[in-house]
Amino acid sequence: WQKNPGKPVPIASLTKMMTALVVAARAKPSDRVLITSDALHYTGSGVGLLPKGKRVSLTALLYGLLLPSGNDAAIALADHVAGTQARFIGLMNQRAHALGLRCTHFSTVSGIVDENNYSCAQDLALIAHLVLSQPLLAPIVGSRSAILPFPIKGGKLYLYTNNPLLLLRYAGADGVKTGFTDAAGQCLVATARRGSRWLGVVLLHSGDTSTQAQQLLNAGFAKLAKS
Repeated sequence: WQKNPGKPVPIASLTKMMTALVVAARAKPSDRVLITSDALHYTGSGVGLLPKGKRVSLTALLYGLLLPSGNDAAIALADHVAGTQARFIGLMNQRAHALGLRCTHFSTVSGIVDENNYSCAQDLALIAHLVLSQPLLAPIVGSRSAILPFPIKGGKLYLYTNNPLLLLRYAGADGVKTGFTDAAGQCLVATARRGSRWLGVVLLHSGDTSTQAQQLLNAGFAKLAKS
């Protein structure tokens, strides 16, 4: 089933799937990322505990990027990889062009800015497939929670996903990303695997991503069961 799969619309934090792909391609999981004041000057959702002046695990920041959708983590990772957010956005658009994405353009590393930051369902399906094919990223987007070593009081960072299918333990759910701004509405790319069958759904400007995703995936699995 599809409706307007090639229509470009704001995508909010679904942007972070491309952020993660660029980071995974250009940095090492063992990298230590310096937290600067740039990462602390964020708006919207964030990890909220990034310690200025300290170096933290790149992998921990990827969890912070993809589970609670941390805009501060996005900035820190972008600065680490490219030196500035502007240069990192250039890398994101280069990757989109190289992939042949026809209705995708980025103007932000996190998705917090709607203007000139857009994609469409068919492009996002490809981006999500690449995320799920990436050995570093796939376990992250399939996690409901994570406890990670972190240079803060107590020494551990506790993170939780906001993916409704993972939170509801929908059968076979294994990713991938949510998003929301006023302009983008509720957005969700979600996948589920049952045996050899693997289905995904991309919802943009939805009124209820949780219900719609479950209905569409249920219908898809039911149709496959009859085939």
